Amino acid sequence: MMKSDFPDLKQARIAVIGDLMLDRFYYGRASRISPEAPVPVVNVERLEDVPGGAANVAMNIASLGASCNISGITGPDEAARVLKQKLHAVSINCLFHQSAEAITIIKSRVISSQQQLIRLDFESRFTEKVALDMQGLADHVTEQANVLVLSDYNKGTLTYPQFWIEKAKSKQIPVLVDPKGDDFEKYRGADLITPNMLEFQSIVGPVTSEQDLIDKAKALLKAHDIKAILITRSEHGMTLIEADKPEFHLPAIAKAVSDVTGAGDTVISTLAVAIAAGASLQQAVSLANVAASIVVSKVGTSTVSEPELRAEYERHQGINNTDHSIGGAVSIEQLKIAVEQAKQRGEKIVFTNGCFDILHAGHVTYLQQARALGDRLVLAINTDESVTKLKGEGRPINSADRRLTVLAGLADVDWVTCFPGDTPEELLKLIQPDILVKGGDYDKKGVVGWEIVEGYGGEVKVMGLVENCSTTAIVNKISGH
Repeated sequence: MMKSDFPDLKQARIAVIGDLMLDRFYYGRASRISPEAPVPVVNVERLEDVPGGAANVAMNIASLGASCNISGITGPDEAARVLKQKLHAVSINCLFHQSAEAITIIKSRVISSQQQLIRLDFESRFTEKVALDMQGLADHVTEQANVLVLSDYNKGTLTYPQFWIEKAKSKQIPVLVDPKGDDFEKYRGADLITPNMLEFQSIVGPVTSEQDLIDKAKALLKAHDIKAILITRSEHGMTLIEADKPEFHLPAIAKAVSDVTGAGDTVISTLAVAIAAGASLQQAVSLANVAASIVVSKVGTSTVSEPELRAEYERHQGINNTDHSIGGAVSIEQLKIAVEQAKQRGEKIVFTNGCFDILHAGHVTYLQQARALGDRLVLAINTDESVTKLKGEGRPINSADRRLTVLAGLADVDWVTCFPGDTPEELLKLIQPDILVKGGDYDKKGVVGWEIVEGYGGEVKVMGLVENCSTTAIVNKISGH
């Protein structure tokens, strides 16, 4: 999706059905221990109420500028009143099913010096009768909606998800599900489900490789007549798998993670709004990946605004990037898939490798020059053990995970990975780049792996280094040598 194709999110109309919650935060100082028990005494200075659960999904939708109807079960209590007030304040239409047999779910947290001391949950699972009674709101909730989100926290609101899926299908409304539990048969017929990796493995068993993940996901889709699955994988990004299309993987966008609370809600909210605004499924996943990177850099349950999403998306999206993917740190298996897809699009792959311990001007210039040779740049870095062998004790200064994070943030690097062993020869055999580049003052036969690359018809290029730029020199200068 090009910059000019960013969808008009304000035209989206979303219906949300799910478990409503009120997140209540007590903030104060804990300066002494109770004489009654060995616990801190918190002098509460501030109380903050925040919509949670399915209500947080609705808040994310409203923050993106879309309109939203929300329905769920509450009790006839103060918490329901507060929740409705908070949602109405951002123009969310609340169609709550209030039942005398239920209490509104409250999750209370006591926080001192940015540390959560305790969480208190006030909840009781909603009965099947109350869930059935709520179905009377179905036509009102889905009125004018162009996407339905089922936000299942396994509290009982979605005891009968098939009712809601069939209701949406009768109106030609796509259904997106944030699932819970160990049986996805209850979501049969959904258009998209969004489990995280743990939830996915609880259904299909341990995943041993990228191919195993793809095979198990496609089997799950077929077994339950679900069109697509988006598996969120924390630091390993997201993988979209559709029954009749190649897998689509997006690496996680490198950012400092402050709090993962609510990231799943942000993902499904962004997906729903983007799809309702006319984006393709892959475009919507790209936007959701960016939105997740924004929200995890914030503290507490947070939302992402449309201007934030647009600015961050356009910052990462290259003009010539027609496959909607976003570069970053990847595993070797993920890299293989990404490179194969790029080759199918006719893109030229450039490969280089090195330690890249302390990034300096020479590295940046070199990577810019390497990237200019083709359409995609793959950067493979040595493991910590390999760097120590090459550079001696005390190196690397920065561990592999930190080097990956820094390098993934460079505009000229499409994918960065860490290769096992002391040379990248096995990786070269695996992905077969079009061009192997190395910086130095030797000929191409001094480049590790040149025979492999030329053997399958690739090119090897040696580029000069920027003078007076050296990690070793920087380390020596700092240490006074």
